[in-house]
Amino acid sequence: MPAQLLDGKALAQTMQAEIASQAAEQIRGGGPQPGLAAVRVGVDPASEVYVNNKIKACKKAGIASFHYHLAGTTSQAELLQLIAKLNADPVVHGILVQLPLPKQIDTNEIISAIDPRKDVDGFHPENLGLLVAGSPRFVACTPLGVQQLLVRNNIDTTGAKVTILGRSLTVGKPLALLLAAKGPGGDATVTIAHSKSRDLPELAGSADILIAAMGQAHFVTAAMVKPGAVVIDVGITRRSDGKLAGDVDFDAVLPIARAITPVPGGVGPMTITMLLHNTLLASRLS
Repeated sequence: MPAQLLDGKALAQTMQAEIASQAAEQIRGGGPQPGLAAVRVGVDPASEVYVNNKIKACKKAGIASFHYHLAGTTSQAELLQLIAKLNADPVVHGILVQLPLPKQIDTNEIISAIDPRKDVDGFHPENLGLLVAGSPRFVACTPLGVQQLLVRNNIDTTGAKVTILGRSLTVGKPLALLLAAKGPGGDATVTIAHSKSRDLPELAGSADILIAAMGQAHFVTAAMVKPGAVVIDVGITRRSDGKLAGDVDFDAVLPIARAITPVPGGVGPMTITMLLHNTLLASRLS
């Protein structure tokens, strides 16, 4: 039997409607309209599309959006000056600096300069530390989106063996902490594997839930997936023919898995949805 398709696009629409309703209720009650500032430096077609999609999603959800597009020659000092301005602006509840940044800018310093109470990307060291401590405030949007895909599709993580392929601070590490935490969408036994892991196919093949976040097109083959496993594909790569591909060989794995996310239309829409969720939360905490 073919795997259940975990439709991130459909779930994102449902959750964004919920967020829009909650934002409208907050405003009717005299609370602030949530506001998100997106900062983009230089010209990157993928980043431009991504930021534009976020602006459209904000509008539909009743969230005010402020877009700052800076030249690729912008200095570290100039970007820090803008962030300081946004940190102090009371109508801005969330700040998103689109990555990657030009080489003359220190990404870590920029992330650390954002007020952690406005860090809706969840990358600030303070927010990562709160996640480690078990008291999360803002969680990185892609990991949170993956967890919601599992929870909302009634995929029980309790006691499940989860293997995450990838150890980045944006996906792998925070996702491992989320899935291992106590409570709904957690209580899993999590293994983080990466390019230096020994017996990587074996680690992948033993997982009840396999999450691929390595950024290598079709890295996960059918031989690496346990029959009946849930497969979440976080990766997205544009191939030479212009088509998008995930980290998982979707067609080969589809007959083996119990459930699987497509690329596109799986995790991607959930990432934007969690950004809206975090912005609404930031407005409530302001």
